[in-house]
Amino acid sequence: MILLSAQNISKTYMERKVLDNVSFFLNEGDKVGIIGINGTGKSTLLRILAGAEESDSGEIIRTNGIRLSYLPQIPEFGETGSVLEQVLAHLPEDLKESKEYEAKSILEQMHLPDYDRPISTLSGGERRRAGIAAALIQPSDVLLLDEPTNHIDSETVQLLETMLRRYRGAIVMVTHDRYFLDQICRTIAEIDRGKLSLCEGNYSEYLVQKAQREADAEAAERKNRTLYRRELAWIRRGARARGTKSKDRIERFEALRDREIPADAPEMQMQSVSSRLGRKTVEITALCKAIDGKPLITDFSYIIARDARIGIVGPNGAGKSTFLRMIAGLDIPDSGTIVCGDTVKIGYLSQTCGEMNPQERVIDYIRDTADIVRTPDGTISAAQMLERFLFTPELQWSRIEKLSGGERKRLYLLKILMEAPNILLLDEPTNDLDITTLTILEDYLLQFNGAVLAVSHDRYFLDKIATEIFAFQGGICQRYTGNYSDYAAKAVIPETISSPKKKSEKTERAFSGNHKLKFSYKEQREFDTIDDDIAALEQQIADTEQAIADYALDYQKLQALAEQKEQLEQQLSEKMDRWVYLNDLAEKIAGGQ
Repeated sequence: MILLSAQNISKTYMERKVLDNVSFFLNEGDKVGIIGINGTGKSTLLRILAGAEESDSGEIIRTNGIRLSYLPQIPEFGETGSVLEQVLAHLPEDLKESKEYEAKSILEQMHLPDYDRPISTLSGGERRRAGIAAALIQPSDVLLLDEPTNHIDSETVQLLETMLRRYRGAIVMVTHDRYFLDQICRTIAEIDRGKLSLCEGNYSEYLVQKAQREADAEAAERKNRTLYRRELAWIRRGARARGTKSKDRIERFEALRDREIPADAPEMQMQSVSSRLGRKTVEITALCKAIDGKPLITDFSYIIARDARIGIVGPNGAGKSTFLRMIAGLDIPDSGTIVCGDTVKIGYLSQTCGEMNPQERVIDYIRDTADIVRTPDGTISAAQMLERFLFTPELQWSRIEKLSGGERKRLYLLKILMEAPNILLLDEPTNDLDITTLTILEDYLLQFNGAVLAVSHDRYFLDKIATEIFAFQGGICQRYTGNYSDYAAKAVIPETISSPKKKSEKTERAFSGNHKLKFSYKEQREFDTIDDDIAALEQQIADTEQAIADYALDYQKLQALAEQKEQLEQQLSEKMDRWVYLNDLAEKIAGGQ
């Protein structure tokens, strides 16, 4: 059944036509990943589907009663109230009480156990995790997620991945996380120059199919060029359109002559502009740093190799960004030293894209760094470098405020590279960058003539570029040889809250406060009947299993029974989780009496 359809959608934004007569249909159970170069309209399409933005033309049709849950890139919360109150804010009043337990459970799993904390005190990454919780508890048939993995650590990404695999509704997401696309999505929708094309399969299958399409298109064009040269020679010999065959041949020539030649997609070009790096690089000795009494780095020593490729991982708040900032000279260590060689020239890419004047023109922002740069191909002007980074001449004279978030990140990256650094410090470089740019950046970093240290939650990126992993947690930095997959296979991951059956200290305190605990009216009714409900579900599953045995040769009936059994088992799992919660609460109530 079609849940949602977008028909002939067009949208012009800041003088650019980002969507051109796009149509899109979403069926029950679809898992769709939207990809494309920054600024092509991915987030715009998602906002239009969610009803958060109007298209210039076209129509959005939603099935009656369909429920949507939308996670924007920047979660929207009120300025006051607790984290829990804001997560529950968009729910109908009659659902807030029954959803409170689920909200607390997800917040704990998202490492936000202090859900009574004021929402205004959350960092950007914490607000992101709270936004994910708010989207997941919303009763929905369709989840619309805009860059859900941005600004969250690898552990939380994997937790979200597990949650989405279990989600039974349809999902449409914009993301650059290629492992995430592989694990969740069964359809890839690519937006290119205003048009949308669909590819059945996950991201890996999309790459195979795209390569085959491009090879087929190239082979067809080679054949057409050969035919055109032959027919052109025939025409030049003085073809006369006397007979039917001659007329047909002339028409064929005209069709070949007037054919639409496939346009090559613009490709970003990155060439090394690094400076010479001497024998002495960066020497770190007995480094220590704490913030508000919390140790981030303790007695850390290391000498960065000239060709180092170091991936830095760890939970949010573990000190990863602080570590890079100290190497860049932006933060001062509590003790220890960081000594740089005379030839070291550091390029530091921060998460926030530095300071950008939204009124400044793109070309002037780059010229503030350099008018020309020297590359292996020779001297290149700022305007030429911008074109290589997919900024057209028209876009170069636009103000920065007109750029998308991803285009600003790409512009900021160009500014850093034009400074010709020989040691790159990259803090979450994959946030906001499209997959095409990421692929080219990865290839550039592999060839970069210098050292690279990158903080990232993008597992694919770290698998591609890293030869060593620094894992920060609890003030300790442990080093692992290899890429992210090698690290994940070797590392002992600390036990974290991963099941709704486990309650944080905060949840325990909620049961042990001074106020008298009691069931709500709905909880009491549920508690009185839940054992019978569980027994009934178990009996239905047993009956279904017997029916499967009875219809062993009826494949059509077997498929329907298998789906029925899966649904019953999911209901039983949810009911058992609820049984645990209600019985825990009943014990606390009895103990308090």
